Parts: sequence; C-alpha cells; structure tokens
Amino acid sequence: MNEIKSLKEIAKMIDHTILKPEATEDEVIQVCNEAKTFGFATVCINPVWVPFVSKELNGSNIGITTVIGFPFGAGTTLIKAMETRDAIANGATEIDMVINIGDLKSGKMDSVKRDIRMVVEAAGEKTVKVILETCLLTDEEKVIGCKLSKEAGADFVKTSTGFSKAGATVADVSLMRKIVGLEFGVKASGGIRTLNDVKAMIKAGASRIGASASVAFVKDADGIETVY
Repeated sequence: MNEIKSLKEIAKMIDHTILKPEATEDEVIQVCNEAKTFGFATVCINPVWVPFVSKELNGSNIGITTVIGFPFGAGTTLIKAMETRDAIANGATEIDMVINIGDLKSGKMDSVKRDIRMVVEAAGEKTVKVILETCLLTDEEKVIGCKLSKEAGADFVKTSTGFSKAGATVADVSLMRKIVGLEFGVKASGGIRTLNDVKAMIKAGASRIGASASVAFVKDADGIETVY
C-alpha cells in the first residue's frame, strides 16, 4: 500500500494517455505540452505517433510509452517483438504489451510466457508493462498472468487497455500487488476519471496510473499539500 502523495509525486506516477484511433496531430501536441507542463511520467500513444512524439518531447524528461499488440493481444509473438523493436528505434522508452488473452484462458501458460518474454527481449533495457485485461479474466487467471509476467522478466503488470468492457478496479489492483510483491510495478488503467479514483488506486497498490483525464487530476489537487 502506498502512503501520502503530493501533487508532484502524483504527476510523476501518471502515463498521460491518448490512444483513441481518431486522435489528431493537434491533440497529440496538446498531450505532449500538458505532460511537460505538469511533469507526468510519460506520454502514452499508439506506435504510429512515436516518431512524432519523440520530436515533440525532445529535451524534456518525459518518457514515451507505446502499446504493443493493442488492444486485443491477438497478434503473433513475432509481430509483437518486431513492433517493439520498431517502437524503440523510433524513440519509445516504455512498452505496454497486451498478453495473448485467449492462450491464458486456454491454459497455454508456456505460450503466454514466451509471448511476454519475446517482447521483453526485444525491448532490451526498456521498461515493459504487461496488460492483462483483467475484466476478461477470473481471479485465478489474474494471479497466473501476474506470475508469468514476473517469470518472463517484465517490469510491471497493468490492469487494462481501456478498450474492453471494463477498466481498473481497486480489487484487481490490490490482488495484483499482493501477487507481484512490493518491488514490482503495478499500473492501473482504464476508467480512471477522478482524483478520488487515483487516490483509491494508489492506496490499493498502484505505482503507475494510466489516464487521459490526467490534467483534471492535478488541477483538482493543485494547492493541496497532500491528497489523502
């Protein structure tokens, strides 16, 4: 469980996200400028935007997160690995990959682990977050997904893409934190729209927040010494 967070600390935990397929260049520029203004951890964008965002964020300390196998996780492992290498070559600093959800639910653990490991290897020293899409999994499957992610060498587990039938829940974040331990990353993403949502996820054990309403969070907290 995480303790009191200041505004600045909260901002550093946020991946400021724009993943909608209809995102325009002006909207992506706005997200980049907001990240620089408020000091977010990274900007999270689709792979096609990585070269553009790399130029927009040049000279800043804002990272670039991109998504792999998004949003279904149903591409081949080879394509996921190639997509990862391409994204890093274009300037990505963090990779959020979607697992093969069908394989996990089918009990094909070796296949799931290999899928994650190949992306981790393709990413080299870059941070890899594994999206489980928890709304599609049983608690037992969530536990297995967390364990496989650790075994495959990833750095984080992440709740959701934000494009399925539900997003992050406090219960899922708490369960994931319990399984991966204190030193591993847990990213809560999907449906996080208010400062209270952020506080709840952090208290449950999230060490990173993925959201598109990030500016509203920090403005709500502005001028407050602590937020809980």
